Order: sequence, then C-alpha cells, then structure tokens
Amino acid sequence: MSGQLMPCSPQEIGSLFLFEKLTPEQLGRLCSEGRVEKFEPGPVYTEGEPATCFYVMIEGGLVLSRRVGGDDVEVTRTAQPGVYCGAMQSYLGDRVRQVYNNSMRVTDTSRFFVMPADTFANVMQDWFPMAVHLLEGLFFGSKSTQRAIGQRERLLALGSLSAGLTHELNNPAAAAVRATATLRERVGKMRHKLAVISSGPYPREALANLIEVQERTAERVAKAPTLSPLEAADREDAVTDWLDDHGIPDGWRLAPTFVQAGLDIDWLDQVAAAVDPEILPGAIGWLNYTVETELLMDEIEDSTTRISHLVDAAKQYSQLDRAPYQNADVHELLDSTLLMLSGKIGSRIQVVKDYDRTLPKVPAYPAELNQVWTNLIDNAVHAINSAGGEGTLTVRTALERDQLLVEFRDTGPGVPADIRGRIFDPFFTTKPVGEGTGLGLDISWRIVVNKHHGTLQVESEPGDTRFQVLLPLTAAADETSEESV
Repeated sequence: MSGQLMPCSPQEIGSLFLFEKLTPEQLGRLCSEGRVEKFEPGPVYTEGEPATCFYVMIEGGLVLSRRVGGDDVEVTRTAQPGVYCGAMQSYLGDRVRQVYNNSMRVTDTSRFFVMPADTFANVMQDWFPMAVHLLEGLFFGSKSTQRAIGQRERLLALGSLSAGLTHELNNPAAAAVRATATLRERVGKMRHKLAVISSGPYPREALANLIEVQERTAERVAKAPTLSPLEAADREDAVTDWLDDHGIPDGWRLAPTFVQAGLDIDWLDQVAAAVDPEILPGAIGWLNYTVETELLMDEIEDSTTRISHLVDAAKQYSQLDRAPYQNADVHELLDSTLLMLSGKIGSRIQVVKDYDRTLPKVPAYPAELNQVWTNLIDNAVHAINSAGGEGTLTVRTALERDQLLVEFRDTGPGVPADIRGRIFDPFFTTKPVGEGTGLGLDISWRIVVNKHHGTLQVESEPGDTRFQVLLPLTAAADETSEESV
C-alpha cells in the first residue's frame, strides 16, 4: 500500500538511531533517493509479496506479524522511532528470494522513511562494503551450517534407529536359529525312538493307541495355560514323583518340559492306561520328543512373527510404498516409532500408552510426523537418563479444542524456565557437546507448524515435562502439494 508523500528532512531522519552516524552528504543522498510517506492505520505490505521497499518508522506505531497455518501471529508491536523492516536483505541480491518475511500494518497515523530495495542495496554496498561482506558470510554461513547439521542430525537419527532395529531383529532371529537346530536334533531322536518302539513285539493296537495319545498331546500343547512360578514348581514336583513311581528314568529332566506344555498327572494317567506297562518308558520318552518339537515350533513361530512385526513397523515408520500426504492414524505412527526406538528406550524406562482410540484419522505427512515423534521421544529418554535412568514416558492422545493432541510426558528434571522460550530455536541444545545438534526441536516445530498448520508447545516442571503436538482434524484449503520444511 502506498502512503501520502511528505517532505524529507535530512535533519529529521538523521535523528533516528539507524542514521545518526551518517554525514550530511549521506543524509542528503538518502532524502534525494528515498522518500517520506504518511500511512493511515491499516496494512502496508503482506508476507510473501516481492520485497520492494525498506521502511524506517519516523513516528507512529506498527505491528509485524507472521502467517502460521491459517492465522496471523503478532511478533512485534512498537511505537519506537527508528525501527525498521521490509527489504532488509536486498543487499544479498538474487542469491536469496527477495520477498517480505512478515506482514506490516500501522496502528496509528504514521510516517516512514521509505527507500526502494535496489537503492538500499546500493547504499549498503557503497558505504559499508565490509559490513555487507560480514553480513553475507553470516547469512549464507548460517544457512550452510544448518543444512549440513540438519543432514547430520538425520543421519544420526537413522543410525540410531538402524542400530535399534538391528538389535531388536537379532534376538528373535537368533532364537529362531537356535530353535531350528534343536528341533532338528529332537526330530532325529523321535525317529530313532519310533524305530525302537515299532521294532519291538508290540501289537498293532498298542501302537495305534500310542499314535492317538501323541495327537492328543500335540493338541494339548497348543492350549497350554500360563502358570505362575509357584504353580509351575508344584506341578513339576508332582510330575517328577509320578515319573519316578512308574520307573521312568530321569523324570526330573522331563517334568519341566511336560509342565511347560500344560501336561499334568491326569494326562500321564491317561497315557499309562492307553499303553502296556512294558512300553510306557519308551512311550513317555517318545511323547517327550513330541512335546519338545511342538514347543520348539511355537518358539520359531513366535520369533518369526516378531521379525515380521518389526519389518512391518519399519515400513510403517518409513512410510515405504505410501502416499506422502494421506489420512493417517496417529496411533499406528506412534506404535511404530516406539517399537523402532525400543532398544534406545531400554528396560528401565516404563512406557505408558494412554490412547484415545476413538480419535479420527488426520490429514498428514506420516513419515515427517514420525520424525517429530522420534525427536520428542529421544529428548524424553535423554531427560530421564540424565536424572538417573529410571522413569516413565507417557504418550497420550486426546481431542482438545477441535484438534488432535499428542502429548509426550516424561519424569525427567524438566526444562528450566529461563530457556523454555529458546528450545525451539535452531542450534539451541542442552545436551553435552557431541550429543545434540540443536536442530531436533527446530525441525519438529517446522514440521508441525509450517507443514501441518498445527502447534508444538511445552509445559514443564521438575518431574513432569510435557511436549504437546496439536494437529488440525481437517486439511488446509491450500494443501495440494508437498512443501519443504
């Protein structure tokens, strides 16, 4: 918006703190190449428009705001003469996109010294070449550092996740390998035992009864109840006594396997009734191999199922083969992230899931929300570890003010009040040197606020720190393509 042109006084603009060190000749050049404009209350320029002018307020009042989602958030309100805004980076030229980084409106009738952007760039380069070089180095160096450290942050996170996933996969894979080797040995012994039984002088009916007992035994293993340690110990003693009473050698070795499979004295009595006394020891040994093979196959199934779940979690976490923007169930995203980070969380930190499963799906970039969850969980784990390593991480979801809330609560020492307002700033970190880059929360804030039009905030006191992510339940009207963060 253009204002009313007013006379430009070198003495007046020289009284502003920005220009107070300039010579009369320099002030004269400013007045000849710039202008003074009067603005009535209302907007002057809008964020995102081409930055054509540099503004310095002579008198009046202004408000600067930034667009966050669908709202204009006020960042500055002042009546201080000499404050400046607008095309402040025009001296960088075409190397950066020359647009207004905020919106300005005046609150009272105000006068501004206004300089075209190209004029301001020429003045800076003519009068302050060293300062321009320093500012250029600061600007581009900061951008380059942020990109490099941002990539390093992602690589470190990927390395941590890979190590955790490898650790989680190794346990069930190793268990499956051990169980398979043992199963091969047991099957071999079962074949040998069957050969011994079948070569004996036993009638066909006795062998048929033994096969029937074997089938019923396998069915019973599949339905084995879970016993407490005390119940299991009592049953093992009883089974051992029964085996000893019936002349079965090494009964104390067989009893734990039978009890684990859900077999008791009643079952043993049924076996004894179904076979002849002379065949009973061989039958019990053969059935022991049957029980062991069933248990080993259960172990292999559990191990491979866990591997499958881990692979599914990795795919869910990385969002492979899925659209980048979709309606997502945050609980699936949270579960996959917690599983991926389970190795890092460890056994000393209790994870509590307080989910409201009735919440609807939300329009989101799931892979990037997983990055947010990763950063917030990592910070919570670090906080708990810094306080001794034992504590509770609570992940809660709820509906709050027509938005979906995801809250990460930890029992760590808390975020001090004097730094709470800076934790989302780039490069700010409270972690020791080498452990944090200071970009995790900055990246998270930009993903939540800039990309999902949501809110990321923190509430903290010792023993109760809560990072809260609020996501809109509906997509923004202009959400038609991916944006970079």
